[in-house]
Amino acid sequence: MLRTLLSFVLLLSISTSALAAGVLRVGMSADYPPLHYIHEKRLVGIEPDNAVSVGKIIDRKIELVEVEFDELIPALLAGKIDVIMSGFSMTAARSEQVMFSDPYLRMGQMAIMHKDKIARFAQPWAIYSEGIRVGVEPGTTGEAFARRDLKEAVISGYENADAAFDALRNDKIDLYIHDAPTSWQLANSGENSDLISLYKPLTEEQLAWAIRPGEHELLVELNRALSMMRSSGTLSYILNRWIPVQVEVR
Repeated sequence: MLRTLLSFVLLLSISTSALAAGVLRVGMSADYPPLHYIHEKRLVGIEPDNAVSVGKIIDRKIELVEVEFDELIPALLAGKIDVIMSGFSMTAARSEQVMFSDPYLRMGQMAIMHKDKIARFAQPWAIYSEGIRVGVEPGTTGEAFARRDLKEAVISGYENADAAFDALRNDKIDLYIHDAPTSWQLANSGENSDLISLYKPLTEEQLAWAIRPGEHELLVELNRALSMMRSSGTLSYILNRWIPVQVEVR
């Protein structure tokens, strides 16, 4: 009886250790530089570096899984991935479906314009003027901000940043409202040197990692890893490596 009990405890211990050392499947959409994107057939950026650092701290092998942005939460809830590290803003709507880790970066929406219009928008209040033509990406927090706060604007949707940049150059819109990573890329891209961002966030958003509801042990591990990354300077190193402008990290 004692031998059977000891065998069971040993088996349970091995199973628990195997679970702890198992693969952590990290989902990201790979279309959001510098947070995550494909370069030379590899996923690179802030989030892949975050994932690697987390894996080392919690002793889990990391598998990066490319998932379309709109499919990230369904894939998480279906058990196809274990955590979303994809530049996710913490929103009330998303919090109804997933659990968020502690935030790792504070940022917000920014206004991008052609350099010919710098003088016109030199004052912060200028973007709230009547008749301003504003471009947004449908379904984003940028669109939500524009429709909520820019009551006097004429709002147009663009599928991606490149289409909106063309609209700015052709004077079809005055401003393009998008999140900070798009503005960071402008600062690091010679081909878009005719465009500029105000760099002053219009909103305050926090980025965090998302997991399935009820996965409290994993949440504790992720938050522990993030705390260690922050205190050791690893998080600052990752952000400074990929972001060409100064940002606020809390």
